[in-house]
Amino acid sequence: MTAQIIDGTAIAAKVRAQVAADTAARAAAGKPQPGLATVLVGDNPASQTYVKSKQKACAEAGIASFGHSLPATASQAEVQGLVAQLNADPRVHGILVQLPLPDGLDEEQVLAAISLEKDVDGFHPINIGRLAMKGRKPLFVPCTPAGCLVLLEEAGAKFRGANAVVLGRSNIVGLPAALLLLHRDATLTVCHSRSADLPAICRTADILIAAVGRPEMVKADWVKPGAYVIDVGINRIPDATRKSGSRLVGDVAYDEVKEVAGAITPVPGGVGPMTIAMLLRNTLRGAELADNA
Repeated sequence: MTAQIIDGTAIAAKVRAQVAADTAARAAAGKPQPGLATVLVGDNPASQTYVKSKQKACAEAGIASFGHSLPATASQAEVQGLVAQLNADPRVHGILVQLPLPDGLDEEQVLAAISLEKDVDGFHPINIGRLAMKGRKPLFVPCTPAGCLVLLEEAGAKFRGANAVVLGRSNIVGLPAALLLLHRDATLTVCHSRSADLPAICRTADILIAAVGRPEMVKADWVKPGAYVIDVGINRIPDATRKSGSRLVGDVAYDEVKEVAGAITPVPGGVGPMTIAMLLRNTLRGAELADNA
């Protein structure tokens, strides 16, 4: 039986439409327009593309965007000084510092400098700390892991008591995704490149989130029949049949795993669109927090 395909593009469009409707309702009620500030340090082409796509998505949702660029030679003080200015700007309800930062800059210090109420990426140490603690709630949850959970909900996954496996332990995806699953009462295993017998661990999963950054690493015999499989990986591999000479694949061998899984996200068109959708939702939340400040 071929798996249900979890259409991240369609689900993200639904989230974005709701954000646009809520933003329009704010305007009709005379409330301030939500605003997102992006900070791009250096000239990394991929980062430039990501920032442009976020700014375009803001415009479509009725959210103001404020783009700030600094050279790769910018000092720690210059980057944190800009963040401090944005913290104080009442037009800005969310601050996104595009990662990775150039070598020589302390990423942790920069993220910690962002106001907790404007941390729409969810990477502030206090927000992550709250996510890690029972009975505490962060103001914001990191966008990609939050998107993974929405995809699972939309696909009909049941969390309580389910065996959930997260393959990968990055600060951006793996660890926060694991914490979100714990909050949903899943029984959790986090595994990684140094775990013994990865296929056996993954086969225990009712819910499997693959976020390890290795092309098509997860094979069909790693997957429990009927499992929900969320593929966070975005890897470019050579493909002589394509005009570009390459194609994008995930961390899951999609063509074979879809014949075993109960539901699966494609790459592209799965998790990727959800990241920006959740960023827009978080920016709207930042404006709502400011209303009540």
